[in-house]
Amino acid sequence: MAAPGARRIPVGLNVWSRQVESTFPYLDQTAGPFDALWFPDHVQYARHKVAEGWTLLAWALARYPDKLAGHEVLCNSFRNPAHLAKMVATAQALSGGRAILGIGAGWNREEYLAYGWPFPVASVRIAQLAEAIALIRAMWAGAPATFHGQHYTLADTYCEPRPDPIPPVMVGGSGEKYLLRVVAQHADWWNWTYKGREAYARKREALQRHCREVGRDYDTIQHVIRVGILIGETDADIARVKARPDTRSLDDIQVVGTPDLVTETLLDVVRQGAHQLTVNFADVPRADGTRLFAERVLPHLSGR
Repeated sequence: MAAPGARRIPVGLNVWSRQVESTFPYLDQTAGPFDALWFPDHVQYARHKVAEGWTLLAWALARYPDKLAGHEVLCNSFRNPAHLAKMVATAQALSGGRAILGIGAGWNREEYLAYGWPFPVASVRIAQLAEAIALIRAMWAGAPATFHGQHYTLADTYCEPRPDPIPPVMVGGSGEKYLLRVVAQHADWWNWTYKGREAYARKREALQRHCREVGRDYDTIQHVIRVGILIGETDADIARVKARPDTRSLDDIQVVGTPDLVTETLLDVVRQGAHQLTVNFADVPRADGTRLFAERVLPHLSGR
């Protein structure tokens, strides 16, 4: 268990877009001990089956009435931001205040071209993201809302009912020149996939620099750090999971080890600055790794 007086760390469970019809049977077995559920936002990876992100979220908010839920993260380009503001407001009203707006600039060129979305350079997509968040906040703040930007415009727009409470806006990404500046200017939470101690230190320094430049208190931004995990009771168990043909690629797995190793790694991520963690598991939709994590690791993080 967590040491007396230790800070409680919320831990969310992240799921993979390619689970599709396996998503909710898996979550029914595993979601209970976690604070939040986090969903991807993709529409295509070649010919793979892919579940659409907003449909996943709406289903989850209804199915798990004790969980916060959001995306890790929505692609801003996929939806008109004014419409997205209305969608989130509706989800907030229907769920009793459990929706989180996780959003990013988008990156997967294949999806854009396949579905007919323009795919400008990264700096433009990030500028669009910044405007979209400003527009969404304007719609949530009052009515009628008016907004005139380079990429988006509102005129006498109503978003009723406005969300109550206002959902946290979580911006996902790691670009040190442009993206982290958007975090400094607009985000309540920052979402990043853990890539090791040195990388995290570099990202924190970049975010601190942007906060100083824009006059933002760095300490008001929560870090929501995602970690991919392959966990086994023993080294032999880990080897068996690795050998399975349906185990997720280790390209998206940052920690491989026994419960003790996983625990120490995640506690170190918290010591480095994480306020919340999200975790995904290499053996999904099998529930074995998630259950082992919940039994042996989660108590050290959450004080359960």
